[in-house]
Formats: sequence, C-alpha cells, structure tokens
Amino acid sequence: MFQGRPIIGIAGGIGSGKSFVARLFGEMGCCVIHADEQIRQAYTDPAIQGTLRDWWGPDIYKPDGTVDKAAIARRIFSNEPDRLRLEQLLHPWIAKERDRIMATAAQKTGVLAFVWDTPLLFEAGLERECDAVVFVEAPRELRLQRLMQTRGWTEDEMNRREKLQQGLDKKRKAAHYMVVNTAEAADGRSQVREVLSRILAN
Repeated sequence: MFQGRPIIGIAGGIGSGKSFVARLFGEMGCCVIHADEQIRQAYTDPAIQGTLRDWWGPDIYKPDGTVDKAAIARRIFSNEPDRLRLEQLLHPWIAKERDRIMATAAQKTGVLAFVWDTPLLFEAGLERECDAVVFVEAPRELRLQRLMQTRGWTEDEMNRREKLQQGLDKKRKAAHYMVVNTAEAADGRSQVREVLSRILAN
C-alpha cells in the first residue's frame, strides 16, 4: 500500500499487451506508471548520459546527441555483465522517480490505486512491493504476431529476449489475478474492471 492505495504490478510475456491492460486500469481511476517512459526520461539525465559515455563511448549516441536505445539494446542483450550494470545504474533512478510520481498522485482524491507497468517486474524483485500482481495472458502465436507488426521482431529475437527473463509459468503462478488479452478492448476492459473491484475490496 502507498498512502492507503494498493500497488498493482502488471506481468506477462513479451507482446502480451501489458501496457494496454495498464492503460485500462488508468481509465478506471488508477495512476499508471510506465517503466518504459521512465527509462526514456532516465536517458536524458546528464549524470546517466555521462556514465554511459564513460562505459561505451560515443557509439551509443545518435547524431542529435540523444541516447540510441537500439544501440544499447544490441550491446546489453549479447553481454550479460553490461546488461546487469545498466540495470544497476537505471533501477535506483527509476525507483526514485516512481516514488515521486506516486507521492504527487496520492494528493489527488480520485486515485484508486497505483499500477506499475514494468516489463521486468519479477526480475527486479518489484513484485514483493506490490499488493497484487496481474498476469496478462496471451497465446505465444499472438504475441509473436504483435511483436512482428509493432517492433519488426523475428521469432529468434523474441526467443532471445525471453530467455533473459523469468519463465512465464513461474510468473503466472505467482500472480494473484489474470487478464486474458486476446479479444476486443471491451472484453479486456470488463476483465480489468472486475479485477480492480476485487483488489479494492480486499
């Protein structure tokens, strides 16, 4: 709980639609904190930019001076030590920003809960700070189709990324609720409304 409101973590496989489900919670009065957006903001921090430049030189920057996330992704997904030290650099910054956002939102009477849309919820141990974890379920074939359409990934790329994350079965078993994200938005909205109602009733 954070200032009387539950913290809800969103988990699921790559391409399952975690951010979509998180946005549905947002429509219903929750404060949604998107980790991807926080990472984008972290990469604009001069201190973090300086550290990255010290580590990896100018190759990870675009001509306009901004961080090239694709270049970083190529580096860290083929080098576990680099991936781990990047996480150690970013996670404290993100945690501080997450707390700031929640403290600001908690001053608003209409906020029902806080939702953490964090791809590495379990990998970072953040599920332990959540009052409830919602697993977003979607068939592998559908997830791959989404990733090919939205990110241009191949199946090999999907497999490579998934191997770096905790197994879906373990996440599914550890979650408190499930939302099946395979049909129309109205169906997802109905499921999220029911899950949120149950969480708030606890």
